[in-house]
Amino acid sequence: MTTRCLQVVTTTDSAEEAERLAHGIVAEHLGACVHITAVTSVYRWQGEVEQAPEWRLAVKTAADRLDALVAHIRERHSYDLPQVVAVEIAGGSAEYLDWVVAETRTAETRAVE
Repeated sequence: MTTRCLQVVTTTDSAEEAERLAHGIVAEHLGACVHITAVTSVYRWQGEVEQAPEWRLAVKTAADRLDALVAHIRERHSYDLPQVVAVEIAGGSAEYLDWVVAETRTAETRAVE
């Protein structure tokens, strides 16, 4: 397959929200897999330096699903300004990347291809 793949990252402030977002992303074929990791974030918000526990979601997806994935996250995220950052996957196991693309297809997107 020649479809590019991305890793899209967002964070949230609870394990429950991270799991809810991850399940919705995979169920809607917006990502093939979501890794959830507990992290400590240090950031500036409203002029103050903050530190807080967060849960990082790393979503593996096909590049053509990015806009729908970003919209899904923004609509369902509790933050006023959720982080949503996409990084292109430059390489890796061809079989795994083909699986990522296949898992982000729906009946509608398969019909278009």
